Amino acid sequence: ILLVVVGFGLALFHANVDGSTASFSQLISHGGFFPTGAHGFLMSFQMVVFAFVGIEMVGLTAGETDDPESNLPKAINSLPIRIGLFYVGSMIAVMSVYPWDKITTTASPFVQVFSGIGIVGAAGILNFVVLTAAVSATNSCLFSTSRTMYALSMGGNASSFLTRLGRNGVPNIALNFSTAFLLIIVVLNYFIPAGVFNLVSSVSTINFVVVWVVLIIVHILYRRQHPKGSSVFKMPGYPITDYLTLAFFVFILGFLLINEATRVAMIISLISIGSMLVIYQLISRKSRS
Repeated sequence: ILLVVVGFGLALFHANVDGSTASFSQLISHGGFFPTGAHGFLMSFQMVVFAFVGIEMVGLTAGETDDPESNLPKAINSLPIRIGLFYVGSMIAVMSVYPWDKITTTASPFVQVFSGIGIVGAAGILNFVVLTAAVSATNSCLFSTSRTMYALSMGGNASSFLTRLGRNGVPNIALNFSTAFLLIIVVLNYFIPAGVFNLVSSVSTINFVVVWVVLIIVHILYRRQHPKGSSVFKMPGYPITDYLTLAFFVFILGFLLINEATRVAMIISLISIGSMLVIYQLISRKSRS
């Protein structure tokens, strides 16, 4: 929020920042939109989608509330505002203060903005904010994965020992299992520090897009089986918006497959998902027999 306010203020008053004049005209100058062509725009999709990993947590959390019919619409409707402020707003602020061709890749553009306006210790402040956000995101992911594993176990789709709850109602076994699995990233960071982020972000993006595809398909099937359904909070534009969303996700997966930087992660993800489907079918057949 501070960055958005500062950036917009500098752009409105055309302040001089580190030898450049801040202005909203910076957004269309220096080559305009897509100055290096459409390829750069497409390459950004992997990181853009990765930024929204875990957004389905809103629906998962709704099951933990006392009044989901009231709380879920509020949470969903606030997302466009948050996205507009924290993602779009911050990008407009940065690009208005610094031309895109003057932003370096060796430091955060947010650090450049704050350093350019004379804030001492900008790197330390931003590092603290980033680390705090990372810890918060990790905490949210551990919550969602432990609850998901608990729900799968309750439905008979995972080991029954994951259903054990602590005295405070927390699925401790599922939480500890998720935490232990997260340590794999620490090991990977030790062996391949230069490429671990790209690998993990690509695999996360691919797997979560698959999760979102499944959610959309489930929504379509649910609405077909319950055409009247609940009128409290329906998806706008159904079923057209469902199919448009599916088409977009298929496009993302297709691009990640043909893109050399994410092809390995895509193949690994497809193999792992296919293996899980095969194992699930074998277990299902065994339990039915």
